[in-house]
Amino acid sequence: MSALQTNLEFIPFNHPLTNLWAHEMAHKGELKEHFMTNENSKTQTAPATQTKAAEEEIPEISSEQLIKLALEMGPLIVFFITNWNAGIFWGTGFFMIATAIALTISQMKYGRIPLMPLVTGIFLFVFGSLTLWLQDDLFIKLKPTIANALFATILFAGLVYGKSFLKYVLGEVLSLSDKGWRLLTIRWALFFVFLAILNEFVWRMYSTDFWVSFKVFGLMPITFAFAIFQIGIIKKYELKENDTTK
Repeated sequence: MSALQTNLEFIPFNHPLTNLWAHEMAHKGELKEHFMTNENSKTQTAPATQTKAAEEEIPEISSEQLIKLALEMGPLIVFFITNWNAGIFWGTGFFMIATAIALTISQMKYGRIPLMPLVTGIFLFVFGSLTLWLQDDLFIKLKPTIANALFATILFAGLVYGKSFLKYVLGEVLSLSDKGWRLLTIRWALFFVFLAILNEFVWRMYSTDFWVSFKVFGLMPITFAFAIFQIGIIKKYELKENDTTK
């Protein structure tokens, strides 16, 4: 398992589509070489061979990616189905159980639990327990707001002191200039603020069932799209090998 697969689970926190993007970024060197090879072959082969080479350029989703997707999506799907059939309190209880199982499997398979899924899992157990104990779904609805606000606060606080905490999480898999880390950190911090505000708007304005559906099927596409847009800044400020430019 690559370092990126274990550390970039974080972006953004229980969003599996972003993990697939992270995995592809981890193998960007292999993909670049693969694409260049195919481009060269296109100029030297017949149209039929060109078509075959073009098909080979499409990266396939590995079994590891599918496992990680299942570990991330599984608890959310359980939450959605249980809430739909038995209500928010049963849904919350099964969500907590499914998350605990997913984290346990991650620990057993990879030897560690990635930082951000662990943190969000802790938030889930705290606010989920309050939801069940007090029989008040306010707590489970507030959990994404508080978690995202906390992440944004941590990132902004680091910038105030001249630190990019994002670099501590992703530094092993991304090599960016100081300006690149600063800009990437600002973008993610603002995105977490946006997610916190968006969650507040949805749960206050719509029904519980709609909020659950939005949490499962709305946040992932939004997060994935945002993560994709960050590839540009990563490429722009990426340090090449032996490059010490700041």
